[in-house]
Amino acid sequence: MLLSAYTVAATVRGIVKQSPQWLGSAKGAIFGVSLASISASGLLLYFLTAGRYEYTYVASYTNDALPFLYKLSAFWAGNAGSLLFWTLLLSLYTAIIGFSKNNKYSPYVLSVLALNLLFFFIVMLALANPFEMSDTVPPDGNGLNPMLQNPGMVIHPVTLYLGYVGLAVPFAFAMASLMLKSMDSAWLKLIRKWTLTSWMFLTAGNLIGAWWAYVELGWGGYWAWDPVENASFMPWLTVSAFLHSVMIQERKNMLRKWNLTLAILSYGLTLFGTFLVRSGILTSVHAFADSSLGTYFFIFLAFMVLFASYLVVSRNGLINSRSVPVTAYFSKESSFLLNNYILLAAAFAVFWGTIFPLVSETFLGTKINTGAPYFNKVMAPILLALILLMAVCPAIPWEKASPSRTLMQIRWPLGLSVVTAGILAAMGVNGMFAVFGLSACMFMLATHVMEITRAVRARRRATSENPATAFLKLFSKNRRRYGGYIVHIGIGVLAVGIISSQAYPLELIKTVNRGESFTIGGYELTFNSFNKTKQTDSDIIFAEMGVAYKGKKLAPVHPEKIYYDNWAEPSTEVAVKSRWNEDLYVVLSSWETKNKITVLARVNPFISWIWAGGYIMLAGTLVSLTVGRRTAGISLVQNLTKREAVR
Repeated sequence: MLLSAYTVAATVRGIVKQSPQWLGSAKGAIFGVSLASISASGLLLYFLTAGRYEYTYVASYTNDALPFLYKLSAFWAGNAGSLLFWTLLLSLYTAIIGFSKNNKYSPYVLSVLALNLLFFFIVMLALANPFEMSDTVPPDGNGLNPMLQNPGMVIHPVTLYLGYVGLAVPFAFAMASLMLKSMDSAWLKLIRKWTLTSWMFLTAGNLIGAWWAYVELGWGGYWAWDPVENASFMPWLTVSAFLHSVMIQERKNMLRKWNLTLAILSYGLTLFGTFLVRSGILTSVHAFADSSLGTYFFIFLAFMVLFASYLVVSRNGLINSRSVPVTAYFSKESSFLLNNYILLAAAFAVFWGTIFPLVSETFLGTKINTGAPYFNKVMAPILLALILLMAVCPAIPWEKASPSRTLMQIRWPLGLSVVTAGILAAMGVNGMFAVFGLSACMFMLATHVMEITRAVRARRRATSENPATAFLKLFSKNRRRYGGYIVHIGIGVLAVGIISSQAYPLELIKTVNRGESFTIGGYELTFNSFNKTKQTDSDIIFAEMGVAYKGKKLAPVHPEKIYYDNWAEPSTEVAVKSRWNEDLYVVLSSWETKNKITVLARVNPFISWIWAGGYIMLAGTLVSLTVGRRTAGISLVQNLTKREAVR
């Protein structure tokens, strides 16, 4: 804490006095903060794995029977440990910034990040010390919540925290730009990889969290619009908008104030999400217990947002004087701006639905909860509009476009989407939204494939390369653009999975006797046996269900209930049998005797497309993170592509 406070003071003094000595001293202090954070984290991990129950945190989240992997993941299972983990990541990020190549923004960025570090150290020392010791040493610990004893919960918090913490860096650079009164786009180039990496980790964290909910909670879905799920989704939406709008500022010197606002908003939403998780004001399976931490986070959030808002307002004239307005209503610039409006509309819809119970309780005296029906009805048309825009945007050029020419360019993908709608209707797919949504996804996917195909064909004309070589070199020379296309394709695949799984799942709750069978969606399930096994700290009860699909016998499934010695409620282990177009999802709900059980069986269409779409999105992000240099050959290919589009 003292080193963080010193870093803030030293950077401020170094900036005011223009003193390299003070700024160098601040960098040394940041190195000390990182070293201290690493040491503290290493000690806590050692205490967790060694069973040092004299520490309250260790006794609360581990026990002797807990597997080693979950003893490690107990590091971020509770308030105090997760705060230390957050601080560890933030200190490492700050050290990387501090010891990177010097630029005019560095001292200001260090001061902002060190202020964040100071806040977290104060909170840990005052309210949530992971090294607090108890008066008595218990013989064993309480153990980890069974729902967290899942591989997804080892990775999910880490990826989310990497994303959350990473968004402090673009915010710090935005503040540095404002404090320096430097309104050029240099800061955007410095934060591009930071922002993209944070977006990638947020994407991975949300997807892993959805997978965990799907296989662990036993309700058959993967996203319940839980307040804490929403808290991680909102910054993902705003950062997605930011990644698109910065391209306009870099190329056209537009949207300066807009980008500053998005950087502030994304950072603010990470603190808002942390406030929701730690305040206990909203009910969530993800949230920590009620604590006073939420109040401190709310105060810090208010202070940082007000400080940032003051800087934006006080530099308003300077920002506007350097910015160029969007003048062409039909251009790539305007389409990117519309993309931003849609993403922010989605973020606001999620924000309003999340806080509405608090608003209703404050003003009406009654907490009115907003559930999945509200979010599904509001978000479906917003995200559908986003998919349609993504379908058209690649065909729209910069500066000014011709609507008729653009329509000619997308006529084949558009025609394919109409054919898709007809096929889906003929197949008996119910629901206009499902038909329209899946057709829009086909439109979007076809547009991106067409754009890539045209570019490969143009490069082959310019270089006489074979198709594979042309494809690989095209991507290697313009990774930012085509990495973005891969991400869009991943979103399209993911959207197919979401729309299909929401539109026509099959569900059946059935009580069956031993040897009895029932059918659902082409699957025949037979209750073969009911068994119980004993583990070190738990009893596992499971049923063996024979499975046949359209008469073909498949491997049996084994849905389970696990009763842990230290937990009153059992843990549900779902049996999932995945195919490319659907999942068979079986849950052991209850039992009367060994010969009579009740099971929940679902057939969830295209669930695997959700996970596949996520993998494609992450692959596209990795491609974009390694930006290739433009060459004259690329310019030639682009010119040929434009000529072909015109023709």
